[in-house]
Amino acid sequence: MSSAHAYRYQLEVPSIPPVVTPMVFVIDNDASVRESLEFSIRREGCWQPQTFKSAQEFLSQPRPLVPGCLILSLSLPNQHGLELQKQIAYECPELSIILISSHGDTAAIVQAMKAGAVDFLVKPFGKDVLFSAIRESLERSRMALDREIGMRDLRDCYALLTPRERQVMALVVSGLLNKQVGGELGISEITVKAHRGQVMQKMKANSLADLVRMASRLQPTRQDIHLA
Repeated sequence: MSSAHAYRYQLEVPSIPPVVTPMVFVIDNDASVRESLEFSIRREGCWQPQTFKSAQEFLSQPRPLVPGCLILSLSLPNQHGLELQKQIAYECPELSIILISSHGDTAAIVQAMKAGAVDFLVKPFGKDVLFSAIRESLERSRMALDREIGMRDLRDCYALLTPRERQVMALVVSGLLNKQVGGELGISEITVKAHRGQVMQKMKANSLADLVRMASRLQPTRQDIHLA
């Protein structure tokens, strides 16, 4: 199972419990750097550190569904750091990334930030700077996980709809009245109202505006009206 698939698999478990220990991952080929960062992070007391000497080792390990951030060295051998950042960001969208380097190359910093890095730290850096970056990264990660779990729940609700209910939903959120929906589908207005009520109940929508917002997030298309 690829790491991207593993991540999607992990999202099938229940929502994040209210009390979790966020993870701080470190990838650096220098053992002394890994040990120093692990000690500092663990001593802070509110995060769980885990270190790796290579990106391959990191990507091969399953990760729990908790807020997490990655401290990634740009000095890994046989690796282009910024390309590696993009790869990890793609395969691990739940993680926020902090880049560390021995050189403060302006072009690299600009590229890293444009690619979504939370911060770019130049060695040596102080604990206060590091911990500030970690806190911001973990908050971003928590928000990303909340969005993903919200989308998972929304997709679960949508999966409960019958093909006809999906047709009705697609037409209703496009702005058609019940009578017009019935005309499109060749069913009575009363039947449309019944399907519409089921859609509202299964989607847990409190109003038409709620349903429209949900449909916008799910992006169902007019293709639904051609279902049997």
